[in-house]
Amino acid sequence: MCSMSSSSTTMASAKKILVKHMKVIGGGLMGTSIAQVAVATDHTVVLVNQTEDILVKSRKGIEESLQKVAKKKFVENLKGADKFVTKTLSSILTRMDAASMVHSTDLVVEAIVENLQMTNELFKRLGKFAVEHTLFASNTSSLQVTSLANSTTRQDQFAGLHFFNPVPLMKLVEVIETPMTSQKTFGSLLDLSKALGKHPVASKDIPGFIMNHLLVPYLIEAVRLYERGDMSKEDVNTAMKLGAGYPMGPFECLDYVRLDTMKFILDGWHEMDSKNPLFQPSPSLNKLVAE
Repeated sequence: MCSMSSSSTTMASAKKILVKHMKVIGGGLMGTSIAQVAVATDHTVVLVNQTEDILVKSRKGIEESLQKVAKKKFVENLKGADKFVTKTLSSILTRMDAASMVHSTDLVVEAIVENLQMTNELFKRLGKFAVEHTLFASNTSSLQVTSLANSTTRQDQFAGLHFFNPVPLMKLVEVIETPMTSQKTFGSLLDLSKALGKHPVASKDIPGFIMNHLLVPYLIEAVRLYERGDMSKEDVNTAMKLGAGYPMGPFECLDYVRLDTMKFILDGWHEMDSKNPLFQPSPSLNKLVAE
């Protein structure tokens, strides 16, 4: 009898959280896209940013994106399309005070700039106001999730939740587990990813997780081929598209993700592991970003 009671208590304590209410911090491209996907799958969302101007632009961007979706979904039903856009938008609230918005939510997703100090300060502050069951997640693509988790008092309720751009189209979500992340938290975020219509993959907290850990060295090696004069950018792009079946060549991909973003990631990894040959700075990349 004691054994059964103990087992029951353990199972109850490990019960996963059904995420229905989300707060997305950051009104940029990724934050607004995550909010859009969440409301489209019947989640309630509050989108938070420090300035009203950005929130107005964010809401306008979501509306335009929803209108594109509605045109495809309601081809010959204009009223249905308008109703879809209006209803979906009504599920998104916008606010400027992050702290006042986390007192009643299941999940806080951070999607601000890739700056360790700023992100740590944000999570440290929000941790004081969020209710006990609230999960914290970062959409970072380059920062160490463990370092972010250590800025809070709820390390076991913290993980990475890395979406890919454009969020409405890209099916992949990386769920990043730190050494402190509980199985309850990890399982809850896997379930949420599926509920958002995504395909989650599990990753440990290594630089770049799965996708970028493989992608960034590939992209930078393409630049090094060009720096050494081994071949042209055009031939490298063509080879990888026709030979490997990639939709973009590496130089096209670099332009798409932005050179400054790539430099920021590479610089951060080089600082963490300066002897790793994969993380060495690129003179051409640095020059183009400086210009």
